[in-house]
Amino acid sequence: MKKILTLFAVVGLIAFSSCEGPEGPQGPEGPVSEVFELQNVNFGFNTTDGYNIYQKLSPIIFDSDVILIYRLAGTIDSKTPIWQQIPRTIYTAKGDFDYDFDFSREDFTIYAGGNYDLALTPEYIKNQTFRIVIVPGAFSTTGKSSKPDYSDYNAVVKRYNIDDSNVKKLN
Repeated sequence: MKKILTLFAVVGLIAFSSCEGPEGPQGPEGPVSEVFELQNVNFGFNTTDGYNIYQKLSPIIFDSDVILIYRLAGTIDSKTPIWQQIPRTIYTAKGDFDYDFDFSREDFTIYAGGNYDLALTPEYIKNQTFRIVIVPGAFSTTGKSSKPDYSDYNAVVKRYNIDDSNVKKLN
């Protein structure tokens, strides 16, 4: 009797483990990390906002997404850029120079400010290059998350599996 039950169990296990149904429909696409670049841009000036660069986002991002912005501060060689996260303060002989930004689901603005006439340091407001990284997010219910050091451009690119070999140009 034990042999018959064992036989039925083995046959049943084989029958159920080899059953396979049709593949279901593909689910919705999840959030995607993207990198955009503004190359050789000049800050515009207006009396309300001072020096700034305004840009619409396409596509519009989710409410839980965040934007990180990095400024090209220099290069080590032709293939190794040096990216500095903004906000950033640069201390010059003329005074303190600040880069800052804000963003919404639809756009972002990069600001340049300082405690002196910024026109005296055109190297900080003319021909600037910025990388804009869209980081997908989700509103946390536990309050715990594992996030990279956002001040390190390379750590962000690695953590979110971003292919920055073909960065989209915004200008």
